[in-house]
Amino acid sequence: MVSMTRRVIAPAALLAASALVLAGCAGSATPAASDGGPVQVVASTNVYGDIAAAIGGDHVEVTSIIDSLSQDPHSYEASAKDQLTVSRAGLIIENGGGYDAFLDGLVEATGTEAPVVTAVEYSHDYPDNEGHDDHDHADDDAHTDAADDHGDDHAGHDHIEGFNEHVWYDPHTIAHVAEEIAHELSEIDPANAADYQAGYETFAAGVADLESSLEQLATAHAGAKIFVTEPVPLYLTAAAGLANVTPDAFSEAVEEGQDVPPATLLEALNLLAAGDVSTVIVNAQTGGAETTEVTTAAEDAGIPVLEFTELIPDGETYLTWMQANIADLAGTLTR
Repeated sequence: MVSMTRRVIAPAALLAASALVLAGCAGSATPAASDGGPVQVVASTNVYGDIAAAIGGDHVEVTSIIDSLSQDPHSYEASAKDQLTVSRAGLIIENGGGYDAFLDGLVEATGTEAPVVTAVEYSHDYPDNEGHDDHDHADDDAHTDAADDHGDDHAGHDHIEGFNEHVWYDPHTIAHVAEEIAHELSEIDPANAADYQAGYETFAAGVADLESSLEQLATAHAGAKIFVTEPVPLYLTAAAGLANVTPDAFSEAVEEGQDVPPATLLEALNLLAAGDVSTVIVNAQTGGAETTEVTTAAEDAGIPVLEFTELIPDGETYLTWMQANIADLAGTLTR
């Protein structure tokens, strides 16, 4: 596995260079359904693109800027084509929390007035978030101002120390995000609002199935210890009642593309050798020498190693992908 440094490369030079391109093409933009065509939805990754497609169906045309497992949103360099795509968007969906900051740069550069749905703002763990208590998503008319007033500030766009921005691994958060996507699509294209609501309800039922599977895991295996090389899957494993015993300094270093301190690496290897860890989970899209060492140690100790990804693999949907992750996790706990 190839180590990837976690950094965001500012596209300032690119954006400046492509300004004239955008100016020349602005007249051909078709951002919404005003002409009878599909709503143009732009998502930072195929995770959110798939969710939008599931809700919007034939009424939307979705472009996911990052849709390959070989790409890393943290270090993605936006192109002139990406900027043009964003300029034509009727709805924009991002993760936020510093994860896909390249999209914020594109939004600013284009001056788009399209609403932006920022997923992290729907997480219970997001700092100062008091607006998303448990409720029936379909009956809730309360939507955060962030999606409608995205141009006023950048709360939710910057990395926050101690906050796990990988919120797509939290089905509960995703249910809220899906609800907001359906709401925004209905505002843009009210003629098809009933279809968007139906698409949301079908998707939400699939999310409920995920949560049910996680509850079953928690009932059977609450407290089982896991080791994760990065915090990517922690929302999912927490919902399954599993205990993360990874030293914080280990997962933080790997996520930032930094060397793991020798003492921390030794602590990690000792944890695996002790025989109390049920499963090791690695990020299939990133890694490094320490991740390889941990993987080898786990295999030597007979501990199952799972690879989770940050993007939806080819041939999967968000729901089938998450259900497969849950099934894989269950398989390691019942061996």
